[in-house]
Amino acid sequence: MQGGTQHGIETYNPWSVVNLVFEHLVEEGLHPQLGGADPGAPATALLLALGITPAPEGNRQVSDTVKEQLAQMRATVLGER
Repeated sequence: MQGGTQHGIETYNPWSVVNLVFEHLVEEGLHPQLGGADPGAPATALLLALGITPAPEGNRQVSDTVKEQLAQMRATVLGER
């Protein structure tokens, strides 16, 4: 499971957590499902039940890395700092 720490808050990719739970349920012989076409609401409910607050922007670690890469590209191409 991917995790990271930002500002003292431990973060996880919410879909990794959902996947981990589902894998465990399958190993126990169960057949979990997350509703219909959009599993977002049931997945959010599962995460909240586990005490995990999903962030609307997704994985903060990935988001921070992308922001840093974009800033470096702007600095290189446009001479910005």
